[in-house]
Amino acid sequence: MKSKIVLLGPPGSGKGTQGEKLSAELGYTRLSTGDMLREAVRKSTPLGLKAKEYMDSGRLVPNDLIIGLMKEKIAQVDGGVIFDGFPRTVEQADALAKEIDVDLAINLDVDDEELMVRLTERRTCPECNCVFHLVYNPPKKAGICDKCGCELYHRDDDTEATVRNRLKVYRENTFPLIEYYEKLGKLVTIMGKGEIDEIFAQVEKAVR
Repeated sequence: MKSKIVLLGPPGSGKGTQGEKLSAELGYTRLSTGDMLREAVRKSTPLGLKAKEYMDSGRLVPNDLIIGLMKEKIAQVDGGVIFDGFPRTVEQADALAKEIDVDLAINLDVDDEELMVRLTERRTCPECNCVFHLVYNPPKKAGICDKCGCELYHRDDDTEATVRNRLKVYRENTFPLIEYYEKLGKLVTIMGKGEIDEIFAQVEKAVR
């Protein structure tokens, strides 16, 4: 089984969902830069304060901040690891390659129209980071997290204008990573549209 996996794909493609399933069912440690940054913002750490202005406008957080954060987390991991939301640029991929040898890059491919619906209707728990969707996966009680009972919120980076900018930034900065890992012979592309379990079956096949 592959032990060092990078999850690629545009915002809203299902990286977090599939990463959580890999973690829960196959025992991987999931490192999500998004979760780490949102926690830093919530706690108003120096990193969080620096990162917030970038995140709110849909821009990528600077490489030096992200790379420093990930190096710290990688050092604490023992066993299989999944990188969700990192690397996002070729420069970050080169930095990651100096730390570990990536076995597999899974690219979840979803068209922009579908992504707009997914992201603008998404609601997030500020406490446990659970994500719900008003259309596809609504909470049992409107506005309340099923898992911990906290009030859900609409992330600043899930508004329509910011989503459009996030997708533009992704195409410009992160899309080259697909070619990067393809050249290394480590890329598998999976269509990220359909039932979560059906997509996961393909993901699980790729990692074994």
